[in-house]
Amino acid sequence: MPERKVTVVAEVGLHARPAATFVRAATKAPMDVTVAKVPGGDPINAKSILQILALDVRQDETIVIKAEGKGADEVLDELAKIAGSP
Repeated sequence: MPERKVTVVAEVGLHARPAATFVRAATKAPMDVTVAKVPGGDPINAKSILQILALDVRQDETIVIKAEGKGADEVLDELAKIAGSP
């Protein structure tokens, strides 16, 4: 299963506006997309704003984003760019 490990650099972490942008992009994907904190966090649905906010990802924390299916690499690249951009 393709995946991307990303260190979140946004000052607010993956909250508020970055979380909404992340979820909008994930929702466009035709496949299931999950995200988890590293190390060892349980994967959650990347298409759920409530689950993303509950994950409580802060600046400089690492997440792993996974998706499988046609176009997964493009989706993962876009999500990694959103989560890793300031």
